[in-house]
Amino acid sequence: MTPFQKIQHTLAPDLNQLNALIERALMSPNKLMNSVIATYLESKGKQIRPILVLLAGRLLGSVNSTTMHGAAAVELLHNASLIHDDVVDDTKIRRDKPTINGLWDNHLAVLVGDFFLSSALLQSVSTGDIRVVQSISHLGRLLSIGELDEIYTAREGSAGEAAYFDIIYRKTASLFISCVEIGAFAAGINEGDPRLEALREYARLLGLCFQIRDDIFDYYADTTIGKPTGNDLREGKITLPLLHVLEDESLAQHGEMCALAAKDSLETAEIEQLIAFAVNNGGIEYARSKMEHLAEAAEQKLYETFPEECEARDAFVALIRHVIERNK
Repeated sequence: MTPFQKIQHTLAPDLNQLNALIERALMSPNKLMNSVIATYLESKGKQIRPILVLLAGRLLGSVNSTTMHGAAAVELLHNASLIHDDVVDDTKIRRDKPTINGLWDNHLAVLVGDFFLSSALLQSVSTGDIRVVQSISHLGRLLSIGELDEIYTAREGSAGEAAYFDIIYRKTASLFISCVEIGAFAAGINEGDPRLEALREYARLLGLCFQIRDDIFDYYADTTIGKPTGNDLREGKITLPLLHVLEDESLAQHGEMCALAAKDSLETAEIEQLIAFAVNNGGIEYARSKMEHLAEAAEQKLYETFPEECEARDAFVALIRHVIERNK
């Protein structure tokens, strides 16, 4: 059993309760909607985000009904964003499974995504805690802005490492931060508590690591991770491994590769050239070292704030190790 599987095993009763709650939350009087959702829920993924909510609750107090409704809210909002992203990116396969727009069409997928979003907001209201509602609402804005920032950067060609980290903070890390916030609020923690601030920083670093690892996958051929090799470049998105080497003017072919990366659209052969340029000049190693640095900072924050050994704290540490070492 891997450390992550151990976390899943420990939280199994809570996760089973959560999944039952999500199924109830998504029930509707429309047979087509129910059929689409039933198919979608057959593949739940690793559920890292609700796991963060549950672990925060356990670390800071206990898991209760507020925790459950909050965890359901973030999971539903996350899935709503995935469904809408698949429409925007015209993605037909995600993690080796057909997407909703791949099985049906974009029109239906947008409506189902809206239904997930509305259900997420209802779950946040069910917590009875306005801070949870605010966290979910603020998160929805950040996710949208992050995606729009990425589109704008791709179109304007103004990418740089600082811009890259701003984008992945909004589109990925913000969701992880909301998860630990909600778990903390459900456990009775208030603003200003240093434990809440520590978990927010841990979650920010975890989210950055998660997105960097996802971006590294795009440089290798494995469609089980949810997208074909070079898909980011095909969409005009330049991620950290390539960004790093494009900023090194001493590299051979630097000017040629910068000009290629600035093109509005790329042929398959050109994408392969850019990938090879990143891989052969240390871009992957740089991204991995950046992840390791962020992970170490996250672990240090946990150990400083929660010096006493406990299962939940150690699970947070294991989780960030899983994120940077995962193969899919």
